Amino acid sequence: MNIALIAHDAKKKLMQNFCIAYRGILSRNDLYATGTTGRLIEEVTNLSVHKFLAGHLGGEQQIGAAIEHNEIDLVIFLRDPLTQKSHEPDVSNVMRLCDVHNIPVATNLASAELLIKSLDRGDLEWREMYK
Repeated sequence: MNIALIAHDAKKKLMQNFCIAYRGILSRNDLYATGTTGRLIEEVTNLSVHKFLAGHLGGEQQIGAAIEHNEIDLVIFLRDPLTQKSHEPDVSNVMRLCDVHNIPVATNLASAELLIKSLDRGDLEWREMYK
């Protein structure tokens, strides 16, 4: 599966720790991330991550385009709901596109763990029908 990983600045360390904890599952999938997040994940996990631009430079838009082209199966977007972002429309667009294209999305650690464990059990195999 193609998994998109996005994390706001205040959540980047949490994303690194998540990827360390679930490295085994993530290693069996193709990973995509916004630039800085992808680099930080690679540094701590030694996983290969396709890196788009940094989120505020258009990386979230690039991930949105990949969602529109049915190239992403799952999004883990650890958002910082307490800090307003100048690129908030891009953030909202990723969420909207996941809803439009029926892409499972997690926005916090609890939902991210549920989705990654579901992926490991094979519960997301229905996504193959959409390809």
